[in-house]
Amino acid sequence: MEEKTLLPNQSELRKEYDEYLPVREMVTRDLELRVEDVLAALNSRPSVKGRVKDFSSWYKKYIRILKDGDEEGPLITDLLGLRIVCPFIEDLGAAEALLKKHFDVTEIERKGAGYSFKEFGYESTHLLIEIPREIVARRGDPGVKAAEIQIRTILQDAWAEVEHELVYKAEFTPFDDPMKRKLAAINASLSLADTIFQEIRNYQRQLNGELGKRREAFFRKIEEATDGMLFRGEEAEDFDFFRPGDDGDSPSPAGTSTIDDLLLNALYAHNRNKFNEAVAFYSRILELNPDESIASLIYKHRGMAYFAQSRYQDAIDDFSASLAFDGNSYKAAYYRGVVRSVLQQYADAVGDYSLALEINPYQAFCLYRRGQAYYHLGDLPQALGDCEAALSLESGNTSFRKFRELLHSKLKM
Repeated sequence: MEEKTLLPNQSELRKEYDEYLPVREMVTRDLELRVEDVLAALNSRPSVKGRVKDFSSWYKKYIRILKDGDEEGPLITDLLGLRIVCPFIEDLGAAEALLKKHFDVTEIERKGAGYSFKEFGYESTHLLIEIPREIVARRGDPGVKAAEIQIRTILQDAWAEVEHELVYKAEFTPFDDPMKRKLAAINASLSLADTIFQEIRNYQRQLNGELGKRREAFFRKIEEATDGMLFRGEEAEDFDFFRPGDDGDSPSPAGTSTIDDLLLNALYAHNRNKFNEAVAFYSRILELNPDESIASLIYKHRGMAYFAQSRYQDAIDDFSASLAFDGNSYKAAYYRGVVRSVLQQYADAVGDYSLALEINPYQAFCLYRRGQAYYHLGDLPQALGDCEAALSLESGNTSFRKFRELLHSKLKM
């Protein structure tokens, strides 16, 4: 005689679920806040959302597990769940590493890792964590020991939501090959988009790194060229920033490189003091007749390369061209003023600094450089006014303070 299956009592299960619900909601919220705090170390700031599985979904899963013959009774690990949605693929591993460091992770499952290109299931990393004791002590027993955390990219999450509606919750799933191919194609397109977004992110990081190095070298020369004359009483010099190998023939960049590729090549050369090479790459970009905003940017970069070579008039011409393409390019006006200061054309430099400040008045170094120009013109009160304004923006700058001390001594204050 067959053993009669003991059916679950839905009413009793519902009663137990409702009794635990308030505690589970508070525990989930505490976990959400804890995870947000842990992930604050990531620059991309992934979004975190927690939820308690509703009774209907929980009960359906409970019955499904019973039907599959779980002898020990249903173990549902995602009753308390959090979802971490990251902008880029690289964030997935970083988020997982942080969670492992700050929580007791008891299980890791990588959904979709074994799918072939013909399949259309979603990809996601699922971590099972123990609920921290201090949260249980504060909120009470939630009736479960663990919570599930899902980690996905934005596009993986979008696909998971759609796939859940089309496949998981549907009465039947697509079974004809044309429909399966369409779903697989959509999934593949989203996966490709994720990969391309990451490649663009890597490219941006590389480009920004080179831009940072270029700015640092440029500002270092400004300091040596202008501050030296101010504090050491030196005459204007022809500051030669060439390094061995800089005076070789300029290359002739060719091929079908994009503007982005040419710019990255130019910055690589620029940061390695290969100024002729950098100028050639910048010039090649300008030959492609880019739009005005890009042309303004490239003229500004090439002007900085000319400045590094002490080709001051070429630098002035390029900074002027940058301004002609973009009248709001306050940096181009500032840089032109710097070059004119090096050439001891202080009245013209004051005009350039003033133009830059009209466009963007919150430039401490521009105020400082204009103050220096006023100093060389013998207008000490104006110089002091600019120095004080610069200090109001950057009160701890030692160069600004040193300049103020010089002005006070000259004015006998």
